[in-house]
Amino acid sequence: MPAEEWDVSVQGEVVHIGGYTAQSGGRGSGIVAARRDPTTGALTPLGTVAVTPSPSFLTRHPTQPVLYAVNELADGEISAWQVGADGALDPLGSRSTGGAEPCHLAVLPGGDHLLAANYGSGSIAVFPLDPKGVPGERTDLVVHEGHGPDPERQDHAHAHMVSQGAGRGPIFAVDLGTDSVYRYDLDDATGRLVPRAPRIRTAPGTGPRHLARHPDGRRCYLVGELDASVTAYEVTDDGALHQLGRVEASERAGHVQPSEVTVAPDGRFLYVANRGVGTVAVFSLGGELPELVAEVDTGGEWPRHFALIGEHLYVADERADMVRVFRRDADTGVPEAVGEPVPVPSPTCVLP
Repeated sequence: MPAEEWDVSVQGEVVHIGGYTAQSGGRGSGIVAARRDPTTGALTPLGTVAVTPSPSFLTRHPTQPVLYAVNELADGEISAWQVGADGALDPLGSRSTGGAEPCHLAVLPGGDHLLAANYGSGSIAVFPLDPKGVPGERTDLVVHEGHGPDPERQDHAHAHMVSQGAGRGPIFAVDLGTDSVYRYDLDDATGRLVPRAPRIRTAPGTGPRHLARHPDGRRCYLVGELDASVTAYEVTDDGALHQLGRVEASERAGHVQPSEVTVAPDGRFLYVANRGVGTVAVFSLGGELPELVAEVDTGGEWPRHFALIGEHLYVADERADMVRVFRRDADTGVPEAVGEPVPVPSPTCVLP
């Protein structure tokens, strides 16, 4: 479907769900589309719209009807599709990430570059995007060096996320293996990443996974996968991170392994998914540090990812083979489960 035929009013009600396939020990077959009812929040699966190996994380182009996925394999790739009616996907091509097990990707706000984080090899890959959003040959591959104190999870670098806020501030690259958030600028002329020193170091053994930016542009929140923490930062004028403090990601007993983190669009609440205990923790952002106001059971053990869409929260539980729908109270921020879980094999990402 040509870009001029892209109907946002229709396509906005279709979500795509990524997951693990047999190549990574999963049970899925590729990218699944589902029709969303904006009133009830209900999802109606439309089937697998792209058969592709382990599309564990998805994102969209900011202006073009193009969807991107990582293929989380030993020889990592990113893949691109043009989105058509009812979420149908028409392949635009794939590119090697130059590393192992890519787990996250992001299109920069201008829509001209795509970045991918290679978890297995601890590197960041850069791809130019043409005016239609089609990725070109990789222009850079930056490899992180170092390790953390956990001999099993931090034996070497493990890039886990890339993020750039509004404007031309630095790109943050979150690395679980080196307990670091690296900062980069992109040279538009060469498509290469230029490091900004110094990098931000977390407490040893934090294992930083994902960060969420506050809509005010002055704050962000980093979850530690290994120490079950949420660390609050102030974003300084030069794009550095000044630590404000740390809170626990969950009050539940047992193994807690945070995954996704998101700030609500109104900036009042922070949401953290906790694997192991199977919860979504809700924090108020009225003070300097996040304050826990509720912790909601998701109905599964392993909430890998979630998405806020309108007044609803969609939680992908990788091991329970389901997406759970919640309605979020706008005043309290607390989500409440509605309807029955939607069966999806090995889901790892919900993309509005």
